[in-house]
Amino acid sequence: MASGALRGGGRAAETRWRRHIVGQLKLRDRRQHDKFQDLIRFYTRLLEKTSLTPARRPSSDSSLSALLHQNNQLKNTTGELAYQVVQLQQQIKIKDSVLEEQHARQQQEEPVLQGAFDSRLALQGRVETVRGDMGALKSDYDALLERQKEAETKLREEKLRGGILLQDVIHQKQQEAANMNTRNERRCRAREAARSKVTVETSGSAPTSRSSSPRRESERRLFRSASATSPRILTSIRALFQRRRGQSVSSLQEDQLFPVSVCLSARLPVRALHVLEAHEQGINAVRFNSSSELLATGGTDRAVKLWDVRAGSLIHRATLEGSTEGVTCIEFDPKGPRVLAASYDKSALLWRLDDPVPKVTLTGHSRRVTAARFGLNLQVVTGSADRTVRLWDLQRACCVQVVEVPSYCSDLICTGYCIISGHYDSKIRVWDTRAVRCIQELPAHGKVTSLDISPDHCHLLSCCRDDCLQLIDLRGRSYERVCFRADGFKCGSDSTKAVISPDGCFLAAGSADGAIYIWNVSTGNLETRLPDKHSSSISAVSWSPSGEYVVSVDLSRRAVLWRDV
Repeated sequence: MASGALRGGGRAAETRWRRHIVGQLKLRDRRQHDKFQDLIRFYTRLLEKTSLTPARRPSSDSSLSALLHQNNQLKNTTGELAYQVVQLQQQIKIKDSVLEEQHARQQQEEPVLQGAFDSRLALQGRVETVRGDMGALKSDYDALLERQKEAETKLREEKLRGGILLQDVIHQKQQEAANMNTRNERRCRAREAARSKVTVETSGSAPTSRSSSPRRESERRLFRSASATSPRILTSIRALFQRRRGQSVSSLQEDQLFPVSVCLSARLPVRALHVLEAHEQGINAVRFNSSSELLATGGTDRAVKLWDVRAGSLIHRATLEGSTEGVTCIEFDPKGPRVLAASYDKSALLWRLDDPVPKVTLTGHSRRVTAARFGLNLQVVTGSADRTVRLWDLQRACCVQVVEVPSYCSDLICTGYCIISGHYDSKIRVWDTRAVRCIQELPAHGKVTSLDISPDHCHLLSCCRDDCLQLIDLRGRSYERVCFRADGFKCGSDSTKAVISPDGCFLAAGSADGAIYIWNVSTGNLETRLPDKHSSSISAVSWSPSGEYVVSVDLSRRAVLWRDV
């Protein structure tokens, strides 16, 4: 019984298993039938079209074989179409997955895009705010310019009133001095009359009158020397009005004279003692101070660097900052610890040697400032590419005089009340600051790149772009000149600077080939040539006032210290 039951259960399980398999096969058949439904319809239509054609009896075995061949071709076509359908479905799946990925990426990028859009809106708001601030600043700037113009107008009026008051005071002092002289003369006459009366009474009139006469004359001279026409009184009156102008940018300690090296005979350099990369970019200017112990260099990197000259080496002391563009010229103040520099940023700057921040910034030029020199009575003179030469008062840090020049000013020299300027129109002009006019115009051989004056102020040196140095004698009205040239010497730039030795016996200039050329003034011949230390054009040369050292700088950041041994 048990075995029969087991057999019955096994048969039932086998039956279910078979049914399940048949059901799965039918399901697969339906699925495949659905996939190929279109193909079947197409095939059915083909069969219908073939059935509509009139039936013909096969005439031979060839017609039957042709039909079989057509049937086989149809089957092959059907298979190929089915395969193409499968491939197209796979491509559709792939493209669907790509579209899903792109949609997901799009959803991820939408917050970034929204953030960028928000940032753009914020930046637009900031731009509008900055524009508004700039408009307000421009309005303030225009208002300040108007106030400055009004202040300058008031200053001119006050100067005029001060001059009138000064003339009134001088006239009053003259009257007071005349009255005092009159009273003194009356007193002298009264004393003389009294002495004469006493002398007549004592019978000793002759000798006494002779002895008293020199005394009377000396008293008259004494009182006349105190008249208002004396330069001392005029100076004291001017000093009285100068004290009322306010605080000065200088102090008594600054105005003390520095030790000055006296050069009896300059040494001819033959050897390089120290070679260094002094700046981050090209160097445009170099200058010794009056004691020959300190050197200043200025470069395109907007810095002015100070160097101590010790035992044949250059030791960095400080860096003076404040210029927003390259430095074109450097000058030490002979009366105090100050240094002046001209800049490409249309300004000139004044530093104290112990402070890296500029003490005074002189602005007013419309183009780069090419030269800046110390003048008389706390004044500074600047020359610019805007074809003006300006005179500045350091006490008030303002421009007091503007001279319009016909051409680009490349360099200038201050000597007393005269300013000598060099220009690109091949002219050297001499200006009188008191009359504000050009009193002399000297021709040059080419575009003037630099000027230098001898220590005795008797000779002027000019360097020109025609590769020539010109030495002009300033002592006579004929202005005799001597030209110095040499094989291989070539002026490397429009700002190449040449110098006169401190004893006036030699001329030195750097060439485009990286060598220094030194000429003898008395013979006019080339004395020596110093090559091999510069790899580019030499821009400036400076001879120490003691005559011991020469420093050359070039456009590849290099500075070289030269000496005779």
